[in-house]
Amino acid sequence: MKKACVIGWPIKHSRSPLIHNFWLKQLQIEGLYERIAVEPNDLQSFIQNLKHSGYQGCNVTIPHKEAALAAVDGYDQIVRETGALNTVYLRNGKTQGTSTDGQGFLNNILSYYPNYQILEKTIFVIGAGGSAKAICQKLLQEKAKKIFILNRSPDRALKLRQSFGNKIEIVPSDKIQEYLKTSDMLINTTSQGMIGQPPLLIEINNLPKQALVADIVYVPLKTQLIASAESMGLKTVPGLGMLLHQAVEGFQHWFGVRPHVSQELYDLVANDIAMEQSK
Repeated sequence: MKKACVIGWPIKHSRSPLIHNFWLKQLQIEGLYERIAVEPNDLQSFIQNLKHSGYQGCNVTIPHKEAALAAVDGYDQIVRETGALNTVYLRNGKTQGTSTDGQGFLNNILSYYPNYQILEKTIFVIGAGGSAKAICQKLLQEKAKKIFILNRSPDRALKLRQSFGNKIEIVPSDKIQEYLKTSDMLINTTSQGMIGQPPLLIEINNLPKQALVADIVYVPLKTQLIASAESMGLKTVPGLGMLLHQAVEGFQHWFGVRPHVSQELYDLVANDIAMEQSK
């Protein structure tokens, strides 16, 4: 039996087992995907022992995405550019790291708007953390014209610019509306707007009428940002699809088959979220 897992600290909130075990059953693969709580002090030994533990690899979530770089035998260009990984897999007895967040974000956009082009778009990104890095790396790979970064900590925004160059521009807090007027897309990469987190306080009325608004938050399924954009008639992409699409590549690495993100899977995870919210 092939096995994989997701590791984090804490980890019981993760919905990755719901996703991967759905695919294992659907594709009739004899396998298992588990949650494993790994304390930060145990991260190195856990990843180094993967090859002896019966696992084909693992997903890596908070707070291990950056620390895991030092634990794997190798990693790809995406990880070199973003400084974080979310997927570990075995190749020839060695642990390899990659990040699927950027591609997962893009594939979620394309699942709603199949002909959407990032090429020459000006994109306003809220946040400068790990998710922002992964998404910015993918947007630049897709030839975005400019990326505006709005972040509470100017230092983190500056580091992001240092990583990716002069296509990144930091938005002064008193110039937000001016930058929104020229943005083709607005993306929230922070936890603001998530249930249990502070609200995302941004006025979006100045966005052009052809703009697209995306949120990576998926609890609630429809955030206030997405609801506001919908009320303005803008294109919108909520966050749950990114979680599903970023899981595809890892599953293929571990189990040898590329799965499909279906409406049935979306509904399964959405219903799980709705049930938790109703408790």
